[in-house]
Amino acid sequence: MKYIIETKGLTKRYGEQHSVADLSLHVRPGRIYGLLGRNGAGKTTTMRMLLGLTRPSAGSIRIFGQPMPDKARSVLPRTGSLIESPGFYPNLTGSENLRIFAILRRLPQPEQAIHAALDMVSLPYRDKKLFSQYSLGMKQRLAIALAIMHDPELLILDEPINGLDPIGIAEVRQFIRSLCEERGKTILISSHILSEIALLADDIGIIDQGVLLEEESLQQLEQKNGRYLHFTVSDARAAARLLYTRLGVQDLQLVNAQELTVPGDRLDAGRAVEAFVQAGLTVRDAHLCEDTLEDYFKRVTGGEGIG
Repeated sequence: MKYIIETKGLTKRYGEQHSVADLSLHVRPGRIYGLLGRNGAGKTTTMRMLLGLTRPSAGSIRIFGQPMPDKARSVLPRTGSLIESPGFYPNLTGSENLRIFAILRRLPQPEQAIHAALDMVSLPYRDKKLFSQYSLGMKQRLAIALAIMHDPELLILDEPINGLDPIGIAEVRQFIRSLCEERGKTILISSHILSEIALLADDIGIIDQGVLLEEESLQQLEQKNGRYLHFTVSDARAAARLLYTRLGVQDLQLVNAQELTVPGDRLDAGRAVEAFVQAGLTVRDAHLCEDTLEDYFKRVTGGEGIG
């Protein structure tokens, strides 16, 4: 199977407003796909349509090669999701909460499933701590345990690291990565935290105002990111003239009176600095820079960063 999730022209309208417009996603098996966008970009609406929680206005959805929602009964048991915080009971333990859902789902071996799910998210099976006493990170891990309790092949997770502290984010990131690498799960995860998606995802889709602007592997995206030499000197215009006349550099940019950049990394920075010094210029800094995912996001969306 080429794609676990494939949508064509997926659209959701509310009156005249498009929450999602003509979206075509391609999630490959055994990989983590990061759906990246600002809050309100259409990520949650997209995931709700994939799970049959929201009816599309137009377009098609195929999961495991099966059309949705027509084949929902065969597809959804193979899928785990975290779209909104589950309604856990504050006066019950984690195990007790999961036991209720296991009974409702009629899992054949509920205690074994609960134990395995809690173990995967590093929560104790026999623990008297109530859900109301859980930290935010523990609550999020319990929610993920609920999503994986029936051992699904596909996970759809909406902002699973939202609101966590740095330690909680690292724990959830490591766990999600292990689900993919060690257990072969396919994972679609949405986030507005670019740095975490860069550490976690294999493939990335950038969505803005309901439109999918980019979809490619993280490796391809990194190759697109710009690399450039940045110089801070006493006279940027004089430095630019030197680079042109002595080293034949034609493609450069003056940032301000003391800073200039040269695209790419082919220019020998040492030769450039030597030329500046010989001409009597003071060189305060010279280093190679590389665009971050945040920079790329700004370029693609034509706007501000995500934060």
